[in-house]
Amino acid sequence: QVQLVESGGGLVQPGGSLRLSCAASGFTLNGYAIGWFRQAPGKEREGVSCINTSGGSIRYADSVKGRFTVSRDNAKNTVNLQMNSLKLEDTAVYYCAAGLRCFGLVLGGQSYWGQGTQVTVSS
Repeated sequence: QVQLVESGGGLVQPGGSLRLSCAASGFTLNGYAIGWFRQAPGKEREGVSCINTSGGSIRYADSVKGRFTVSRDNAKNTVNLQMNSLKLEDTAVYYCAAGLRCFGLVLGGQSYWGQGTQVTVSS
């Protein structure tokens, strides 16, 4: 079965860290560009990061630049999103998606989406 599954979400205090993982089954992630997105309650979904197939081209939203880092782990067939210095406004459901190519934060040729993982930043 082809699917993407996010994990690693949870409750963290402001200034804390979380590491999200996007794991694939049924296909190989390193052949796809991977986008991370988030959607907060009452807000539209926004792009957080996008990494192209080679991993050499990575884009971040201005709101997370310098705090979030995306990386590929080809051995585990995952893409990880390390989130540091978390802020209250980072609270959202985070999704990963696999596609053909990143155009900035826009993921072209979207093929697969995960179900999302909740990140809550609260004191």
